[in-house]
Amino acid sequence: MRYEMTKDLETGNAIIDKEHKELFDAVNRLLDACSKGQGRAAMDGAIQFLVNYVDKHFANEERLQQSKNYPGMAAHKAFHTSYKKELRQIANHISTEGPSVTNLGKLNGHVAVLLNHIRVEDKKLSAFLKQA
Repeated sequence: MRYEMTKDLETGNAIIDKEHKELFDAVNRLLDACSKGQGRAAMDGAIQFLVNYVDKHFANEERLQQSKNYPGMAAHKAFHTSYKKELRQIANHISTEGPSVTNLGKLNGHVAVLLNHIRVEDKKLSAFLKQA
């Protein structure tokens, strides 16, 4: 399954939307590397990029929330913390065990959680930022 930045995922905030697209591209690169049976070095690089990019993106969102006193900031940050922890666990499993169907299924499921977060919570954030 490939991930694309569709209209229903657009928040209307150019920076957030750009970073979401880059996240999807990173996941797609990782899934492509796994499906092509590429060497562990390529796969590990894609995994590391994804984990680092999630850290960067979430930090950017949190700075934006803090700068505008977003009332949902605590819950949003709690989601980010939990999401990053689980992503690291999944990434570690893929790195150590390889791209098994189980591990890739966990990654896809985790990306689905992010898609839902974008559709609901990031859109709320964007609406708030437009009014602030």
